[in-house]
Amino acid sequence: MSGSARLAVSAALATLAASCALLPLVDSSGWLLQAVVLLAVQTGVGVLARRVPLARPLTVAAQAVAALLLLTWTFARDQALGGVVPSPAVFREFGRLLSAGVDDVEKYAIPAPDTTGIELLLVGGVLVIGLVVDVLAVTFRSAAPAGLPLLALFSIAAGLSDGGSDWLWFLVAGAGYLLLLLAEGRDRLSQWGRVFSGGAGPRGQGRASSGLDGAGSSSSPLRTGRRIGVFALGIALAVPAVLPSLGGGLLDQSANGGGDGNGGTISAVNPLVSLQNSLNQPDDKEVLRYRTSTTETQDLYLRIVALDQFDGSSWKPSERRVQDVPDRMPSPPGLRSDVRTQPVESVIKAADWYAQNWLPLPYPASSVRLDGRWRFEPEGRTIVGDRGQNTRGIQYEVSSLAVQPTATQLAQAPPPSPELLREYTEVPDSLPAIVAERADEVTRGARNAYEQAVKLQDWFTLEGGFRYDTQVEAGSGSKAIARFLKDREGFCVHFSFTMAAMARTLGIPARVAVGFTPGAAQTDGSMSVGLRDAHAWPELYFEGVGWTRFEPTPSRGTQPDYTIDELPADDGSTDPLPQPSRSQESSAAPSPSESCTPDLKRLGDCGGPAPKEPDDPDRDSGTPWGKITLIGSGALAVLVLPLLPMLWRLRTRSRRLGAPPGRRTDAATARTEAAWQELLDTGWDYGIPPDDSLTPRKAAARIVDGGGLTGPPAAAAQRLAAAVEETWYAPHPQPVAGLSEDVRLVTAGLRDTATRPTRLRALLLPRSASRVATQFALRRAAWADRWRTSRWQRRLTGLRFPYRQRG
Repeated sequence: MSGSARLAVSAALATLAASCALLPLVDSSGWLLQAVVLLAVQTGVGVLARRVPLARPLTVAAQAVAALLLLTWTFARDQALGGVVPSPAVFREFGRLLSAGVDDVEKYAIPAPDTTGIELLLVGGVLVIGLVVDVLAVTFRSAAPAGLPLLALFSIAAGLSDGGSDWLWFLVAGAGYLLLLLAEGRDRLSQWGRVFSGGAGPRGQGRASSGLDGAGSSSSPLRTGRRIGVFALGIALAVPAVLPSLGGGLLDQSANGGGDGNGGTISAVNPLVSLQNSLNQPDDKEVLRYRTSTTETQDLYLRIVALDQFDGSSWKPSERRVQDVPDRMPSPPGLRSDVRTQPVESVIKAADWYAQNWLPLPYPASSVRLDGRWRFEPEGRTIVGDRGQNTRGIQYEVSSLAVQPTATQLAQAPPPSPELLREYTEVPDSLPAIVAERADEVTRGARNAYEQAVKLQDWFTLEGGFRYDTQVEAGSGSKAIARFLKDREGFCVHFSFTMAAMARTLGIPARVAVGFTPGAAQTDGSMSVGLRDAHAWPELYFEGVGWTRFEPTPSRGTQPDYTIDELPADDGSTDPLPQPSRSQESSAAPSPSESCTPDLKRLGDCGGPAPKEPDDPDRDSGTPWGKITLIGSGALAVLVLPLLPMLWRLRTRSRRLGAPPGRRTDAATARTEAAWQELLDTGWDYGIPPDDSLTPRKAAARIVDGGGLTGPPAAAAQRLAAAVEETWYAPHPQPVAGLSEDVRLVTAGLRDTATRPTRLRALLLPRSASRVATQFALRRAAWADRWRTSRWQRRLTGLRFPYRQRG
């Protein structure tokens, strides 16, 4: 087996090893056998194309076409021409299967059933990753970067799995990658000659080897590489087992133990990572369903966690001690007995796919009855999972209080304690001054903290000209708040964080709560909470009432009654505040979009127009192939054309530096000149254009000075200049070793001293790629000269021999 074929097989094995990490995601492993067969065929096509040999782009194209034909034969043979050739109906079938596969991924918990759509996602993904790995490792002889797609494949699988056997799949994937690296190393060594393994024979007689030591044996570089790889893989597995871990989920590892009720802490993990993604999901998947005893469900927000620490870069929960969940939770902080409350009983059921470490609860909860390993954090009154416990499919009962203060009670609230005031009004020094200035401007004329809070809420929802938009870049730091006040567009994260920060500058204790709005009423009397009900809102503290919800986000949730009641006034005036419309209040009847599942949408049972049936395949016989070819060629050109300069440069560098050393004078001269040309082009890529009028020494000095080279890179440039001068001017030039290494050393030095834009320009748009146009012009001129010469020769032949004998 040739070195290229061995490297291709190793690339395929590395891809399959990384693909094994996907096995826990599906309850059947039949898809892996399909992937093995199809990947073997795709790899074989690449091996044959290189033996022809075909150009590198044609090799990649041949493998891509082979992958398409294989997927067509496997998943859409009924729509294909002859069962293999893709037709427009095949691409429609692929689109349908991919859409169904995405729906299945969202619908089912892990391990998911092995549906056709999921099979196409898995097998097609393995083929795409296998093609990328083959192109990098075999076609372009760069096995190290081929680890990136393998890492991406493993990371996707590890991120979706439950983590129980991640170490095993990491071992398999790591071994596959090491196999690929060793195969490339063997191939590189073979280009320098035959590789001999040292060591003593069975009777102490030495075998043929290169470089025997005094003992009469030596270790093969490949054997040494295998030992290093196995040692490194063992270290990668062993070190995480003995080092302190950050834990899985939102609990630190120290929270696992301790039955005294005081052990463990909540780590400061920001739960807002997926909030924006949830709001932008095309389908509003159900997260929770609950029944409750209260009829005023518009105020029954399901709170997950409170973010009370603002360090200037983000809002996040503080690290606090956790304890066992008590049978009866302590009374809410700051709540007096004269404030009206209503007990509420709720039974909540989480979806089977929803795995959250924090337990969604109405605030403030009095008691929670649930099974599993859960812990209670008293300050935020939150419940978090312990040792991998999450909400997937659980059902629990919650007793809570609906706190109903009046505007007068909030306006007459006494100041909070100094400790609470100090902790919850702290703002970072990085907070722009515009935040406090705008807060003072908006609340001018307010007589107390309550009126300031209401003015802030009304400014965001009514008077400030803000626009709700979930596509705005998420951010919770000081810069994001300042940008939000300037652009005045964002979603609940921006509104809640900004109002909380402004309240803190006014001396009002504030934090941000994250959870869900109440959801939508269903026909059976239950409430359904979907992904798009994910929300964030500010909580402000008033002594005597406690932590109080406000709603500054327009068109989201509902504003509490105590913020739109009549404000108390000393002059007896009873003019009410402006009352915004409640666009999001829960209605008694569910909307079709809330109650319709993806399955019902596909069946057309959602009350709306039925989905359009797919066209009859027989009607596609007149489909213009020219249009399809044009669109496909345009898409391919958009993807490939920007990469052509980089690919040409990589190929040129590999050709110049990859030739094995030779002892013949002409071979040594060609190798030296190729290395010198590569040095000049590399300097050109980093902004130092070549100057043919300079001697090699001056040209090298120009590269050293222009690139700011010192030490070994500068010495390497001078050695290259001396080598090319000897080649050009010495009567009998001698071969010089190490030229390729010197060029790489200079390249590394230029890269280290260059700025990031310069490095990107040198990689993606190398200036030396303009030589392609020069070479094309020279070849065109040479072809034109040959054509003119041959035409004159034909004319002269006709003049000399005007008559020909006829047989």
